[in-house]
Order: sequence, then C-alpha cells, then structure tokens
Amino acid sequence: MRVPDSQITPKVLFVTSNRIGDCVISSGVIREIERQLPGAAITVACGRPPAPLFRSAPGVERVIILDKKRAAGHWLDLWKQVVGTRWDLVIDIRGSALGYLIPARRRVIYNRSWETGLPKVEMVSRLIGAPAALDPELFLDDQARREAAAVIDPQLAAGPGPGPIIALAPIAHQPGKSWPADRWGSLVEKLRAEPRFDGWRFMLVGGPGDHAPAAPALKAAAERAIDCVGRGDILASAAAIDRATLFVGNDSGLMHVAAAARRPTLGLFGPTEWWLYGPWGSTTRTVASNETRGAFAPIEALSVDQVFAAVLALHADFIASPAPAVP
Repeated sequence: MRVPDSQITPKVLFVTSNRIGDCVISSGVIREIERQLPGAAITVACGRPPAPLFRSAPGVERVIILDKKRAAGHWLDLWKQVVGTRWDLVIDIRGSALGYLIPARRRVIYNRSWETGLPKVEMVSRLIGAPAALDPELFLDDQARREAAAVIDPQLAAGPGPGPIIALAPIAHQPGKSWPADRWGSLVEKLRAEPRFDGWRFMLVGGPGDHAPAAPALKAAAERAIDCVGRGDILASAAAIDRATLFVGNDSGLMHVAAAARRPTLGLFGPTEWWLYGPWGSTTRTVASNETRGAFAPIEALSVDQVFAAVLALHADFIASPAPAVP
C-alpha cells in the first residue's frame, strides 16, 4: 500500500562549509527549509570545526562531517552516504557536483553567477529563494551553556567578581586577517583605563591553537581576564560569547558567531571585503584599515587608537544608549 505524499517526511540535504564563519552566515537556511518544506528531516554535511553548530538545530536529524582527503576523497565518502536516499531538496552552497550525482526532486546549487556584490547573507538568501534576508542564528543547547559556565564562572569567582563582559577574539586563521597580537594588549590597556569600562571583565575566546595571539591581551587584562581560549568546541565558545555584553574581534568565524548571538559586535578588517563579509545585523559595526569600498590596506595599518575609538562608539550606541530590543 502506497503511503500518501502528505504523510511522507520530506528529506533535505544541506551541504555547507568547512569554515565556521560561512556556516554561521548560511545558518538561516535551516529555518527557511522548514518554511518551504514543513516537517522536513535535514541532513547537514559540513567540516569538523563547525559541526557542533548544527547538533541542536531544528529539524536536523543527522550531521555528516566532511574531513578533507586527498584527490577529493571526502566527496566520494559523502556520495556513498547520501546516494541511497531520494532527496526532496538538495542545497549545496559549496557548488560541488554532488547534488547532480544523487537523486533529488529539487536542487539549489551555488555557482559564481550568484556573486553580484551583495553581502553574503543576502546572496545565500536569494540562492534558496527566501522572501527576505535570512538572519544568521545560533542553536545553543544546554550542553554548550554548561560547558561555557564551567569555564567562566570559576574565573569570575576567583577575580574581582561579576561584571559586564567584553569578549575579544584576536584570532583569524587566514593570512592577513589578524590584527597584531601586541596591539590587542595595548587595546586592553586603554580600555582598562577608560572609565566607561570600569568593572568590566575581558574574556578572550579562540580555539586550541590560539593561545599565543591571545597572550598579550590576557596579560594586559590581569585579574580582570577570563580565559576561554581552547576551552571547548565552537558551540561552547558561542555560549561563552552569548554571555558577553560587547564583542570585538578580527574578521573570523567568532565575529559572525557574536553577530548571530545579537551581541553588539565590532569586526576588524584588513585586506578583505568588509562590505561582503562584515558581521550581519543592526547591532554590528566594522573598522577597516581602508574604509573605501574596493580599496585595501594591510590590517597592520589599523591603529590602536582607531580600534579604541570604534569600541567606544560601539559602547555609546548600544550600552550608553541601548538600541530597541529586536522582537
């Protein structure tokens, strides 16, 4: 006996990035899938670092980790895992051939013709046919919150006590994106001396290999430091950032995490397109070594005074004069 189509759960394959930032930028796709195919069972294929971002996402029943292999062997491995399913929808924002090699009723496959100068959030939203831009979203769970609390709370208790937290991410894993580590130390020194940041705690966030670039800022923060570098996966880091009042970071995945958490966010940019890859949302700002669209300068051209002024402006906009709450 044939099961009526109305009783069959739609199956969706969402192939997203190996990079944390790109996965956050495209995270609004999860909600849009539910709008287009209510009740869909979603399989996400992504790199290992961003995989925890999807473990508690609504509708996601499986996360397949793509560990890169020689001769594109990771794509063959993925094909073997998904070819036996007839997919109602395949979304591939990486633009691979996979979607054409598996059975699917509908395919949405990225190609370069979609690059029209729009911010990446808007480009992905148009790709999938959303009626409006899909705001990035974090799918935090209790496990991530517990892991973050286990790192943060003892440090709060051991220091001068609770207070507003400014999260700092002095790390970016692509050449040219990292503001020099010593300048992060100088920035923290200036913020410690600024009356508007009296009582604030300075929380450093990053991955397991990021201790060296975080060291100058941690040293400058002294007893007001909270060290969350390499202390959990990306969802635990996201839960830590969710406890912050402000965020300042290089153009990185953590910058996009902070923006998705709706935290007032300042992104530092050098020779990359701030107008395409800047943090998304009304509570975000950027400061760039060259503010002219289409022109670039090394991130080293960005001075401590410039970044300090941008942090004070962020504080003025969203702390001293809070923006209306987003419904």
